[in-house]
Amino acid sequence: MKLSQVKSVLKELETIGFQLPNGELVPNHFHVTEVGKITKHFIDCGGTERKEEVVNFQLWNANDYDHRLHPEKLLNIIELSEKVLKIADLEIEVEYQADTIGKFGLDFDGQHFLLTSKQTDCLAKDQCGIHAEKPKKILSEIQTATSCAPGSGCC
Repeated sequence: MKLSQVKSVLKELETIGFQLPNGELVPNHFHVTEVGKITKHFIDCGGTERKEEVVNFQLWNANDYDHRLHPEKLLNIIELSEKVLKIADLEIEVEYQADTIGKFGLDFDGQHFLLTSKQTDCLAKDQCGIHAEKPKKILSEIQTATSCAPGSGCC
């Protein structure tokens, strides 16, 4: 989800809710403690230089049950961040504390912002010899040939 999409959604909401990939809701007394731009400049395992930028939201639970983050407050924080940090319309990455800091993508289901699972991946599969996994065949579904003529597919 891009920053412009989050801003559009916030303008329509009365309350903000975040849902974890397991369906559990982030406690409603969370705070957004950071809105920032993260730049990752790296070389992949194939030797290609890469640069990625995302907007980062950090969610944090405090023992502050008396305050709730309202959509207009988060919108103000985002707009200030855009101005001060010169943030473009980038994809959102969300940090949230679990056993360690978890990084999530962001989506919206019409009611809650959804923290979506992210996966690591090799960006240079063609350079380091990793091939796409071949589809597995079910032996019982393979037709047996009665004769093995050239071009029949039996061998």
